[in-house]
Amino acid sequence: MQIQLRNQPDSAIAEITLKEKENLYAQAGCMIAMSDNIEADTVLRHGKSGILGAIKRMLGGESLFLSQFTPKGDQGTIFLAPKLIGDLMTYQFSGQELVVQATSYLASSENVDLDIGFQGFKSFFSGESLIWLVLSGEGTALLTSFGGIYTVPVDGEEYMVDTGHIVAFEKSLDFDVTKAGSSWIGSLLGIGGEGLVCRFKGVGTIYCQTHNNTAFGEFVGPKLPPKKIE
Repeated sequence: MQIQLRNQPDSAIAEITLKEKENLYAQAGCMIAMSDNIEADTVLRHGKSGILGAIKRMLGGESLFLSQFTPKGDQGTIFLAPKLIGDLMTYQFSGQELVVQATSYLASSENVDLDIGFQGFKSFFSGESLIWLVLSGEGTALLTSFGGIYTVPVDGEEYMVDTGHIVAFEKSLDFDVTKAGSSWIGSLLGIGGEGLVCRFKGVGTIYCQTHNNTAFGEFVGPKLPPKKIE
């Protein structure tokens, strides 16, 4: 599988070339064009977690189904794009695990396994998601963001990231959710523009997005005209 990323960082699109009978799995609705020899199918799940993994993913706010794309007779090309305007990145697996914000997973090769990672009580207070996707195995994953993607290497020190700006982080890192300001009340109310943050410790890489889709929705939402009821 070969992936070429275009129009980065604000309107990124992925051009993916697949070998004959090579499978690509993607979130439903992200395909915008493909060769006529590519067969598209809908599957519950791929990887070791089976149907249980699909149900867990649905409970975490993800679609129960994934789209499967497979070229027949020859190699094929497919173009994928995220729903939000933003960037794309590839991540290569060789046995390590990556924790991904639920909305940031776009696609992956067939040897990348998807599972749900229950981060417990601390994720509840993050205000973002109780459940994160955990990707592992061998192969390539395609992740998306709202805005540009930038990396934050952590090497033994502690690093804080606003919860709404996290795309993914390597599971070699540990994290706790804490207040951004001097008081919990101020942080929970977002005083000063900041709310809760994840404090990372250990050695690994954090992948962040330049924009917060929740904050953007709260800003734009009140400015939209009310929906007409016919």
